[in-house]
Amino acid sequence: MLRTAVLVDAVRTPAGRGKPSGSLRGVHPVDLAAGVLSGLLERNGIASAQVEDVLLGCVSQVGDQSMNVARQAVLAAGFDERVPAATIDRQCGSSQQAVHFAAQGIIAGAYDVVIAGGVESMSRVPLGSSTAGATPPEGIRRRYPEGLVNQGVAAELIAARWGLGRDELDGYAAQSHARAARAWAAWRFDGEVLPVATDRGVIDGDETVRPGTTAATLAGLPAAFRTDEMAARFPEIGWHVTAGNSSPLTDAASAVLLMSEQRALALGLTPRARFHSFAVVGDDPLMMLTGPIPATRRILERSGLTLSNIDVYEVNEAFASVPLAWQRELDADPARLNPWGGAIALGHAVGASGTRLLGTMLAYLEATGGRYGLQTMCEGGGLANATIIERL
Repeated sequence: MLRTAVLVDAVRTPAGRGKPSGSLRGVHPVDLAAGVLSGLLERNGIASAQVEDVLLGCVSQVGDQSMNVARQAVLAAGFDERVPAATIDRQCGSSQQAVHFAAQGIIAGAYDVVIAGGVESMSRVPLGSSTAGATPPEGIRRRYPEGLVNQGVAAELIAARWGLGRDELDGYAAQSHARAARAWAAWRFDGEVLPVATDRGVIDGDETVRPGTTAATLAGLPAAFRTDEMAARFPEIGWHVTAGNSSPLTDAASAVLLMSEQRALALGLTPRARFHSFAVVGDDPLMMLTGPIPATRRILERSGLTLSNIDVYEVNEAFASVPLAWQRELDADPARLNPWGGAIALGHAVGASGTRLLGTMLAYLEATGGRYGLQTMCEGGGLANATIIERL
């Protein structure tokens, strides 16, 4: 009998600013993750012993996020000690990859009930902590003798290749904040955001959204990634990427509850969407962030769908140049692209972003009556995942 993996529920914490001044700075990442895990159980009335595995994404697996943060979160959430857990790193797509593994395991018959999600406290465990002191291996130096670059420079290379100027990048960033602010004002996120108790009180909204942001207010920000060395190496770069048209450092956790359709119905739960198709690709590690383009082409080919069949596209806004290049290359409808705002406004807690996007996409499909949603994310090293869900 054909097995179907379904999405039963999706939750997340608010996005906290990933800085010492952020409101979630005082919350241990294990406790952030534990909150969304226990929240899923409470909302759906299931016992932890019914969960067969917990797969969490996390990028910087050192310090407070070390020692298999997924297992630590399972124990901190009070789950039955027999529930296993694993931590996954596919860079920014870590929790989206966790979803793929979970759903594919269900389809294969290895699971019936799995939680997938992710966590990142970028204020407590700064981005790059896990690579501090690392040197490029000889094989990489031989293959790329001029050296690879950081993601900010890759975002600049994308802007140069697709002819994206400063005004367009800043305008897109301002639109992201405006869309997110309108969505919050219309209570669009209320069904997925779980408030977090902190030493500053209860945090129940995203700190990263800046209503009233305009392209004009962003225009005065300096280029964030320009160095003399990179400017000499890449004379074609216009140096338009700033803190304002990039995603902010963020603290957050998110998680989704996946089941086989048969198990969900047996437990009296209503599946909200089914997993339709999956794809993962590698791409140019120098450009690094272009992977969503071939990932989208691959998943559309596998699914038998076209972009016109898709009601919403969630393309992670690591930098404004990424979704803009994706939209331009695929001639996608800009009105369907991140319609409730993206990571520039809603934050990019790297390990948690995949399931955050999935939850937002699901809520949008339900609010609008759409059928199909496509999610794709650029990932460090020139990787990308893509997922298509079908609302039920």
